[in-house]
Amino acid sequence: MRALILSLALALTPLAPALAVQPDEVLPDPALEARARELSKVLRCPVCQAENIDESNAELSRDLRLLVRERLVEGDSDQEVLDFVVARYGEYVLFKPDASGTNLILWLAGPAMLLLGLGAAAVYLRGRKSAPEPTVAGLSEDERKRLAEILKE
Repeated sequence: MRALILSLALALTPLAPALAVQPDEVLPDPALEARARELSKVLRCPVCQAENIDESNAELSRDLRLLVRERLVEGDSDQEVLDFVVARYGEYVLFKPDASGTNLILWLAGPAMLLLGLGAAAVYLRGRKSAPEPTVAGLSEDERKRLAEILKE
């Protein structure tokens, strides 16, 4: 039975999330640690770019995790911590940037392009529907004779 449980645990280990938070980073206060984890999940690793800093093993992510925890211990609110990190590294570190200012263009560009594409497709299909059917010319007498010769062979 032990062997079965051990083999099952080993088989499922790759499916577990690989959190990169080191034991020396964990705050003694569980409430602050929970806040730090939540903030770490919304901050993008500037090195990895596809991982949040909670899951990234990059050295810069470790520095950011420590910075977030340091700011929380100093008494900053969650928004103040995010503002501090964004002021230092830019809005790129946010997985979900605010939909305001120049970011509004990026937020609206996708749906606008979709609507433009659908409109262009509708115009194209409407034009094809109302276009006259092409006339097909029949075979000339020489072509019919040649076709008959080919079919006989």
